[in-house]
Amino acid sequence: MKPSNLLIIMSDEHSRALSGCYGHPIVQTPNIDALARRGVRFTDGYTNSPICVPARAIFAVGKYNCQVGYWDNADPYKGEIPSWHHVLREHGHRVVSIGKLHFSRPEDDHGFSEEIVPMHVVQGVGDLMGLIREDLPRRGGSWKLAKMAGPGESSYTVYDREIAARAQVWLHDEAPKYRDRPWCLFVSFVCPHFPLTAPPEFYYRYPHDKLPMPKLYAKHERPDHPFIQEYAASICYDEFFDSEAAVKRAIAGYYGLCSFLDDNIGQVLRALKECGLSDNTRIIYTSDHGDNLGARGLWGKSNLYEEPAGAPMIVAGPGVPQWRINRTPVSHVDVYPAVLESMGIPFDNRKGEFPGESLFQIATRDQPDRLVFSEYHAMGSTSGAFMIRHGHYKYVHYAKFRPQLFDLAADPEERHDLAGDPANSALIETCAAKLRTICDPSEVDARAKRRQIAMLNAAGGREAVIKRGDFGFTPAPGVAADFQ
Repeated sequence: MKPSNLLIIMSDEHSRALSGCYGHPIVQTPNIDALARRGVRFTDGYTNSPICVPARAIFAVGKYNCQVGYWDNADPYKGEIPSWHHVLREHGHRVVSIGKLHFSRPEDDHGFSEEIVPMHVVQGVGDLMGLIREDLPRRGGSWKLAKMAGPGESSYTVYDREIAARAQVWLHDEAPKYRDRPWCLFVSFVCPHFPLTAPPEFYYRYPHDKLPMPKLYAKHERPDHPFIQEYAASICYDEFFDSEAAVKRAIAGYYGLCSFLDDNIGQVLRALKECGLSDNTRIIYTSDHGDNLGARGLWGKSNLYEEPAGAPMIVAGPGVPQWRINRTPVSHVDVYPAVLESMGIPFDNRKGEFPGESLFQIATRDQPDRLVFSEYHAMGSTSGAFMIRHGHYKYVHYAKFRPQLFDLAADPEERHDLAGDPANSALIETCAAKLRTICDPSEVDARAKRRQIAMLNAAGGREAVIKRGDFGFTPAPGVAADFQ
């Protein structure tokens, strides 16, 4: 593959299914759809951890949490493990970020040549309440998801507008300065992450009477798995929805933010074309993870169902096939080698420490039985959770609870957990054995909790962390955290 510039666009909490090109019947995303038509759309992209800080650390370093240990939203990337940003910079490339990073403090060296309007974790430490993994506290900021949903502007929509503007300025004014070797621009939006306050021109595209209620939302339909029940009791978003109208207000807000995101992406892609850079720039679009959006009575992320664990994954540009749908399961660890390949830098994996393979290489073939992996060790859970895709089966292992098994070919909505059927015991053991080729779940769970206990003690202990409060969502740059 001939070296070229690289534009990476990341959104926050954009569920894989919530785009027109992924078959959603309602959500309007014409710019993302157009990008998919001129490249390769992976049908089965996954985050390697369905929560912001760990997902973004893994995206940066190309290794699983069980390898590097960014367990939760209080354990941000500090730059101590080389990222693809570091590698590109060391090879003389200009590598710039605009927008959300969710790393440590701005003064830490995360590997970029420049960080423009970066969002990092609150006070350099992030969400300390997520360190509590036993006797889970009730999260006080959970009310914000339901009560802030509706038409209007939030600090997040203002921030995303600035990110889109800064990206256009960079492409027009800065990109022409770097013609001797390819540059990399990482544009990272924060929508459609809640607050679910969508600009009116996008919110009102989705009238409530045209919106379905979330699947399995009725209380008698919700799964009784203890991991899910723990999360719902601690991260108690759904308790603040008092009517069907309130639920649909949140759905319209999320759908509107997806279209708002798409519009901002369109502005960046148009600037790329106006600058004459489209023919020599590859593009990767993804999101750090998805969102439950009310399915099973859950909101936010933090579990391994398809809604939060699935991530859109689209690649386009020179050397990339067009109009192709690829059914190979992929994940964010496949981005690190893809970045290096796109920039013409050899990917050294002789020690086998990188689990991924370049998205650009995977894009040229279909391998539906490829193994992918995701894990969760953060807020609202007393048990580590581990997921693998094994062909069309999805197996979820819990360190302290019964497993789950879904046949995604026959049951793409994950309505029927097959793990309780004795006829599937051999299949479960096969999946468990494949998981153990990646990690020892019990050892990883114990290791994560040891670090979290140590960090909790260093922060003053359980009561001090609870007294500090829950800010609900990380504030945009220049906005104070609201611990209410």
